[in-house]
Amino acid sequence: MGILEQLISDASKGVAARRRQTPLSDLENRLESRDRDRPFREALTRPGMSLICEFKRRSPSAGDIAPGTELAEQVQAYEQGGAAALSVLTDSTNFGGSLEDLATARSSCGLPIIRKDFIVDHYQLVEAAVGGADAILLIVAVLDDQRLRDFQSAAWDLDLDCVVEVHDEPELDRALEAEAEVIGINNRNLDTGVVDVGTTYELITDVPAGKTVVSESGISRREELVELERVGVDAALIGESLMRADDPAAKVRELSGMSDATSEHLLP
Repeated sequence: MGILEQLISDASKGVAARRRQTPLSDLENRLESRDRDRPFREALTRPGMSLICEFKRRSPSAGDIAPGTELAEQVQAYEQGGAAALSVLTDSTNFGGSLEDLATARSSCGLPIIRKDFIVDHYQLVEAAVGGADAILLIVAVLDDQRLRDFQSAAWDLDLDCVVEVHDEPELDRALEAEAEVIGINNRNLDTGVVDVGTTYELITDVPAGKTVVSESGISRREELVELERVGVDAALIGESLMRADDPAAKVRELSGMSDATSEHLLP
């Protein structure tokens, strides 16, 4: 079984287990009490480069990243540093995350949050909405065309923005055919684990005007962000370099080119 197939299989098993514990109807009954005042896409479309700062305990490729890091302290540091939004891994089997992490992040800062996981079931959309997410990640490589459209429509009905993730031209074509509004270009090949930031440069030329573009994976230097902004990228999702930083707030400021005195996230 390939890496991606294993991740999908683990996600499906996790959904089945949680559904047995908490029926969908119980989750839906909790939707009315959710807080909906943190627009995610809007945070990415301000002038300049927006940083989506990620909390990630471990990954299949990197192993443990920052053992013992307190989630609340980390996301507060991201906010203090000028992050535009948060990404929170909720996959438990391979990334050490949980839905509780989503709730903790929500209560610890005021930033909009994307639930980053392998979404394979409508149940996970309702989980995300109830759990405190403002957006979800939909990975084109994981979903057929019908489920991609259905999940995106259902997410919008739940007032969740969608980052539709692609890695190559056929996946980008499928995302555009599904009328995705936010295109996430993953520089990491999910099957091989190889990271190449050139993937963003190759694909962005085929993204129509009016779409929001996020570059994901392999970004750790300000110079890279400046160049990505130059070619039209709206936001960058950054995880490992921030998780490993001794001072994550300072690292966010460094990446975004901000002085210690400013709370803006805009590039100069």
